[in-house]
Amino acid sequence: MLTDFNALAVFALVAEEKSFRAAADRMGVTRSAVSQTIRKLEETLGIALVSRTTRSVALTEAGERLYTEAAPAILEMQGAMESAANLRGRPRGRLTLAVSSIAESFLSGPLLASFLGENPDVTMHITVTDEEFDIVAEGYDAGVRLGEVIAQDMIALPVSGEQRQLAVASPRYLEQFGTPRHPSELASRRCIGWRRAASLAPYRWEFEEDGREFSVAVADTITTTDMALMIKLAAAGAGISFGVEDSFRPVIARGELVPILQEFCPRFPGFYLYYPSRRNMAPKLKALVEHLRACHLTASEPDRVLSKSAVGTVTLDV
Repeated sequence: MLTDFNALAVFALVAEEKSFRAAADRMGVTRSAVSQTIRKLEETLGIALVSRTTRSVALTEAGERLYTEAAPAILEMQGAMESAANLRGRPRGRLTLAVSSIAESFLSGPLLASFLGENPDVTMHITVTDEEFDIVAEGYDAGVRLGEVIAQDMIALPVSGEQRQLAVASPRYLEQFGTPRHPSELASRRCIGWRRAASLAPYRWEFEEDGREFSVAVADTITTTDMALMIKLAAAGAGISFGVEDSFRPVIARGELVPILQEFCPRFPGFYLYYPSRRNMAPKLKALVEHLRACHLTASEPDRVLSKSAVGTVTLDV
């Protein structure tokens, strides 16, 4: 059976966008052309790949399996073709990233602005999300996450220094209720928690004492999926909050929040740009990696493979 690899690429784009029209717009062709390509591919395989309605597009079981197994190979081929095309000019095309909302240093602006300034033929789509998912299966070029939650066998490049989680409160709150001396006291305090989604448990408040890690089950007065709201509430005196230090740094600098219990807040590896280990990296992604290396690493430091040890701590293996 002869396979139309161009049709597979079109199918992968439809699966990624979940829309014939959006896929057509990205390719600069008509919706009808995309629909005909998918129909011919289904006829070749003898099975439906896409369920179509007037309002939505969903993959069938066969379509899901084909996309899961074919997407990595398609990305390899696209990367190889873009690498060859790059010999004629600069990196080009749309670079898609999935970035954690708490990756403050990466999302602050200057880093990305300087990259785009150096690569005018590259456009970017950045999804700010705290959901954990397979970036390859979802069609992203790369992601930015804390090192401890990145899947094994990804190439990782640091985009921040070490991080730590801090407990913070407003001066007004501390004046009214006093400053806790030990994390165990938080169980009886008014606390403001954050969660990645309404259906998930709140973010755990984790500390360390004498080399021993432990968590405190706080009774959150308020929980929210919006980190900015959490910080505003803490600054307004609504209670004690907890999160990555970079998220609080500007408010702490203005004196609106005060770090507490710092001796129980250890440092850990920070944020990394991560992407699958592919022999033919797309020039647009390679350009971003080189830009980040110039900003954050010495020129001699190599890419590394991120892995996790048996006890779950993050290590970087050359």
